[in-house]
Amino acid sequence: MKTIVSLLAGLLSVSLSSFSQTRSPSVADRARTIHGSAIIIDTHADTPQRFLDDNFDIGSTNPKDIGHISLDKARVGNLGAEFFSIWVDPETNQGHFARHTLDLIDSVYEQAARHPDRMMMAYSVTDIERAHREKKLAALMGIEGGHSIENDIHLLRDFYRLGVRYMTLSWSNTNEWADSSGDMDDPKVQHHNGLTDFGKQVVLEMNRLGMMVDISHVADKTFWDTIAVTKAPVIASHSSARALVNAPRNMTDDMLRAVDKNGGVVNVNFFSGFDDQRYWDALQAQQKEQDAAVEQYLAKLKSEGKTASYMDKETIQRQWIARIPRPPLSSLIDHIDHIAKVAGVDHVGLGSDFDGVSGATPEEIDSAADLPKITQALLDRGYGAGDIHKILGGNMLRVFKEVERVSREMQTRP
Repeated sequence: MKTIVSLLAGLLSVSLSSFSQTRSPSVADRARTIHGSAIIIDTHADTPQRFLDDNFDIGSTNPKDIGHISLDKARVGNLGAEFFSIWVDPETNQGHFARHTLDLIDSVYEQAARHPDRMMMAYSVTDIERAHREKKLAALMGIEGGHSIENDIHLLRDFYRLGVRYMTLSWSNTNEWADSSGDMDDPKVQHHNGLTDFGKQVVLEMNRLGMMVDISHVADKTFWDTIAVTKAPVIASHSSARALVNAPRNMTDDMLRAVDKNGGVVNVNFFSGFDDQRYWDALQAQQKEQDAAVEQYLAKLKSEGKTASYMDKETIQRQWIARIPRPPLSSLIDHIDHIAKVAGVDHVGLGSDFDGVSGATPEEIDSAADLPKITQALLDRGYGAGDIHKILGGNMLRVFKEVERVSREMQTRP
């Protein structure tokens, strides 16, 4: 449950007839029609941790699997493109961030190689659209945390060549060139007042390469520095609205308006702690005890000569998170609606954080199979088919295409 630790994909389109057979009874015919005709893009799923640490096969049909993402669940939910998160735990991978980044990248490629009839690697808007035509899940990748490049522009370029199409400038840890929202109150951490000169160089090189700049997780000053420097639209791969939940990971209304002017898109996080204030408060109240339980469990593993993995931590975190009642789906829709009203409907999308917030999604959203319920909820709020298509993936396609255009333009210059 990576988000809790930090606290604190061509379109697999299905025919409308088969979609009807697997739909939730709460999803009406019109919602099914709108959902089934959209290219649905989710900008953040932590499933690679399961690929690597759990030997999870995305083609699994195990009915007891509690994960959010599988090829079957993607098919039922009409998920077309998934940005798989390449997240390297900075605590357990000291000294080999890049190596673990490569291992996670490899795990995504291996899944695509196992299931070439249902899944394909994608690197561009054109690839997403081709996967849509071929009825395959488009698999893309985003690095979550600039520490993965180990302060080396050459590594950034190499990761782009390997298929990484966005990078979150920082995770919950401040790195050597970008401040994070996750440790701004920690006096032991050396901060930079936003981006350093090298950090600004990283942003511009990402623009030149055609790699989207992701501002989820960054400190407020880092956000504003990025907006001032970037020549291409930015994305928030998995962030919600601070006006509704006062969490430092969420974005203020001023930030949302800045993303509007920049032309970017904010993809709403499905984590209940960022979408419901009461849930956030309850989580904060038990955080110290939860952290102590995790540390005790990890110490036990170490005493037994075992190396703890991400999935080991999640086992304990899931037990603690189950103590907090899940909020209603409306809490998630409130954030989509708020961002659409403040930044504009052209600047909001979906960034689930699936498999990174196991057990902490709102009611009715248990996996990618439940995505049609979001379409129904938006329809119930008065959104039309065109705007729903934008939210489900059209806005991300537009931004991705513009990032590609800026890259071509910059690469023609001396």
